[in-house]
Amino acid sequence: MRVHYQIRGPGSTGEQPQAGGSPEPGARPSIIFIHGIGSTMRTWAPVMDRLAGDHQVAAIDLLGHGGSPVPEDPSEYGRDRALDDIDELIGLVDGPPVLIGHSLGGYLALAHAATRPGVARGLVVLNTGPGFRDPAKREAWNERSRRNAHRFGVVPQAAELNLQHDSVVMDTIDTMEIPVLVLAGTDDRPEYESAGRYLERKMPQCRFVAVEDGGHTMHEDTHVVQIADLIDAFVRAVG
Repeated sequence: MRVHYQIRGPGSTGEQPQAGGSPEPGARPSIIFIHGIGSTMRTWAPVMDRLAGDHQVAAIDLLGHGGSPVPEDPSEYGRDRALDDIDELIGLVDGPPVLIGHSLGGYLALAHAATRPGVARGLVVLNTGPGFRDPAKREAWNERSRRNAHRFGVVPQAAELNLQHDSVVMDTIDTMEIPVLVLAGTDDRPEYESAGRYLERKMPQCRFVAVEDGGHTMHEDTHVVQIADLIDAFVRAVG
């Protein structure tokens, strides 16, 4: 793989595992964690620590983040290239996984399900949204993302990961036949809770949970146990 990743838990051998294939009968789905812009796989470490005893867990450093390369060419970044990287990691875990994404990672999980139906077993997305159908709103989002790359702590070209050039998620959410759990912290920006409730209304198999007093990084600081328990219950249910 061109990006840094980690796989651990039952059936895993570390950072260079054998290809996954089909799980044993009755085995739970593997779990793949995807971080947000300016973060790394370490944001998921506390939750992974709680789940790795019972589940095979994997995480990825998106290009330009953490232990992954930082190429200069902006075309190396972008949503579709990131989805290809996630596909490669899916090929290394045991069977169809549940994708867990935070912020940008949540959008990427939704985009993966929209463009690759039937590949993932389920989705859990935290403090994220489905993007924009209105081209003017997409361009305003893209301009802010480019302008604020330094605030995210990434090189300018890595902001390409956060850009949206179409409305693929918005255009397909009402037909996505995949179990989805959407979490939003009540202390985060209110648009994430609004987006979560919108997804619950529009997606056929979606449940929204407002996490009381949760902030944007609630999965790594204030609400580790609650988020891990919600993920564990969801994975067991879809497995």
